[in-house]
Amino acid sequence: MKSPYAADQASLALGKTVYGTHCKSCHGTKGDGQGPKASSLDTEMRSFSSAAFKAQSIGEVFYKTIIGRKDMPKYEKKIADVEEKWAVVNYIRSF
Repeated sequence: MKSPYAADQASLALGKTVYGTHCKSCHGTKGDGQGPKASSLDTEMRSFSSAAFKAQSIGEVFYKTIIGRKDMPKYEKKIADVEEKWAVVNYIRSF
């Protein structure tokens, strides 16, 4: 899978906004998994800047971000706009 949207400044700015709304409370401001809700989850929050995260393909990140798993909720409907979905994926890959 390949993103139809380049990770340019506009996409990253949009992604940051979407991230602030839907992701920051668990994943933290810096994408380090230190958000205020992280400690209440059963799943260990990993850093978006880790080698393990960076090794994932963009398709894997998209799937896990939008479809969810375990404590990670589904954002398929919460983030309805396809450009916003890819923007948040581009943003979290920029950490």
